[in-house]
Amino acid sequence: MNSLQATMLGIIQGITEFLPISSSGHLVIFQHLFGLKEPELFFNISVHVGTLIAVIIFFRKEIQAIIISLVRFSALCFKGDAQFSYIYENPDAKLAFLIVIGSIPTAILGLFFHRIADQLFSSVFLVGFMLIITGCFLWSTKWIKRKDRNINHFSIKDALIIGLVQGMAIMPGISRSGSTIVAGLFLGIDRATAARYSFLLSIPAILGAEVLALKDLSAHTLLFDKTILFGAVSSCIVGYCALKLLVYIVGKGCLHIFAPYCWIMGIMALILS
Repeated sequence: MNSLQATMLGIIQGITEFLPISSSGHLVIFQHLFGLKEPELFFNISVHVGTLIAVIIFFRKEIQAIIISLVRFSALCFKGDAQFSYIYENPDAKLAFLIVIGSIPTAILGLFFHRIADQLFSSVFLVGFMLIITGCFLWSTKWIKRKDRNINHFSIKDALIIGLVQGMAIMPGISRSGSTIVAGLFLGIDRATAARYSFLLSIPAILGAEVLALKDLSAHTLLFDKTILFGAVSSCIVGYCALKLLVYIVGKGCLHIFAPYCWIMGIMALILS
């Protein structure tokens, strides 16, 4: 892989990680087009870390508020004054609790499918088929009426369902952001809360996936060179811009506009396969 290819793949990762068009699916397709037959595992980890940094920077205020609420709860526990009601009375503490709950089904599915991940990511045909499915999910949002359920009305059941959907997005071609936001909207959650929860939920999911991937790296693959740097930096910068754009689009209720693109890319992948 040369520097230009690395930068292009980083840009593709940055755009597709947050826009609901499947980053894993696009990486499979473009690695195939670039003739990169062997998976560049350390490079893939690096570009995902780049987008992880982007989401942390974008939601830094929310993350800070969550950390402060958890510190206060820990202090109450230390004093022996903590009550479980604090979690539901404090929106930031409740959000942290729901992120933990939503991460459970994601982790279970991730551990289960981790063993067959190589086979899944080598199938361009599967990517094409799943991109078409993603397009159908996105198009269905045209008929969702706007709801007003915010974090105060967010239940454990909602978190488990969205976490389950996120776990299923390990399939290349299924958009993680798209499927989780759509799930939230169908559950009656308002657009802003659905988008915020989706991206905050992605932080432990991405971290967990990268830890599992690191276990598969051998010593000679841990080579940090300029291609790794170009890919990570480009994915971070472009990812931040894509995240900002998608939050705006979700707020406008226009998530369905990405459906035709997913259908076109899906059909192209089927033909390419």
